[in-house]
Amino acid sequence: MSSSLDRQIEQLKNCQPISEQQVKELCLKAREILVEEANIQWIDSPVTICGDIHGQFWDLLELFRVGGQCPDTNYLFLGDYVDRGFYSVETFLLLLALKVRYPDRMTLIRGNHESRQITQVYGFYDECMKKYGSASVWRYCCEVFDYMSLGAVVDGRVFCVHGGLSPNVNSLDQIRLIDRKQEVPHDGAMCDLLWSDPDDIEGWGLSPRGAGYLFGADVVKQFVHANNLDLIARAHQLVMEGYKLMFEDKIVTVWSAPNYCYRCGNTASVLELDENLNSTYKTFDAAAQQQDARNIPVKSTSLQYFL
Repeated sequence: MSSSLDRQIEQLKNCQPISEQQVKELCLKAREILVEEANIQWIDSPVTICGDIHGQFWDLLELFRVGGQCPDTNYLFLGDYVDRGFYSVETFLLLLALKVRYPDRMTLIRGNHESRQITQVYGFYDECMKKYGSASVWRYCCEVFDYMSLGAVVDGRVFCVHGGLSPNVNSLDQIRLIDRKQEVPHDGAMCDLLWSDPDDIEGWGLSPRGAGYLFGADVVKQFVHANNLDLIARAHQLVMEGYKLMFEDKIVTVWSAPNYCYRCGNTASVLELDENLNSTYKTFDAAAQQQDARNIPVKSTSLQYFL
């Protein structure tokens, strides 16, 4: 099992898609692992936390060069593996293969793009159709999305989530009660965890995204205090410098897709937490191969939703 999986990992690291049958088997094995994981995964430090990847495969390899290879490094990815970039298939399948091969060294939680509805609009569905000639691979991957955890806690002190907080969630225990094995709902706690954003407001506000909420420093302070946390680590928003601390360093946005959409010019980062939960932010720029990716024609779109 591990030798064939190792071959698939090497193949995927060369940006070569595996067969449809291999995808089916890989997704089945991944679901068997993910179904055993809780809504909130408890993770031991040291760990390296990564934000959005969005199908930027060569930049994912650059991330591994900067942060260390799995399983040498213990990784936690905060979702949004697919859409936007040109290599969502290879990106997601490589991360999934590493998860199956090293389940205790690779934690993958769900982002708002790990959704049937969103991937049909923002690229992953079309990419699967183009590379495999049918929607089967897209369906297998979407079934995996439904089993992904909604968050993680490092050493009981750092809460990690894709988007943010919810007015329906005051404690981590409430997240444990969510039935996560479904398509991302349009509203409610599960939706909010994947869609919400911190903002310079008081309390809660309507999100311009049309899903989730905006939440202020007072909300973060209350949640951190009530749950005995030091920090909330999240992704979901482009940050030009790669990471951004807010609200007296109680929440940080980590962004791991450099030169996002091959044109934003931003730096990317990963957050390394050592065994004492000391933070180190490692920044990196786009891989050289991104230049080649730019030559691939992109279907023009007038869609307004950007992040």
